[in-house]
Amino acid sequence: MATNTILKIGGKKMFEIGRICIKIAGRDAGLKCVVIDLLDKNTVLIDGQTRRRKCNLKHLEPLKETIKIKKNAAHKDVVAAFKKLKIETKETKPKKTAERPKKVKKEKTKLAEEEIKKTEPKKPSEKKKEVKKDTKEAKK
Repeated sequence: MATNTILKIGGKKMFEIGRICIKIAGRDAGLKCVVIDLLDKNTVLIDGQTRRRKCNLKHLEPLKETIKIKKNAAHKDVVAAFKKLKIETKETKPKKTAERPKKVKKEKTKLAEEEIKKTEPKKPSEKKKEVKKDTKEAKK
């Protein structure tokens, strides 16, 4: 983890905590964000109109504006700072998880067991016995 609060590129302060940037790549492209933390020399933690996530510096375009914000500031603080600059942020709520129906164990009753026995195919030896009985009865 980087302990500095300023990342210098070519001797200039480009990315520092509080620097407002525009995301130029990915699904959040074109949205404004602010640098929350410097993770290493190539990645920073961003938040704002974008989702809070780590981002490669190649995907950011720094602006002249900076805001006073603490390292690893909460999303509420970022939204408040953006409101002062009259930049709208879209609030997203986490999806509610629906309750899964509980599995109900089926209990076998005596009637159900009898029905199962009736519908089960009989063994070949039992069929032969029945056929022999039928033929004997027919002869009589």
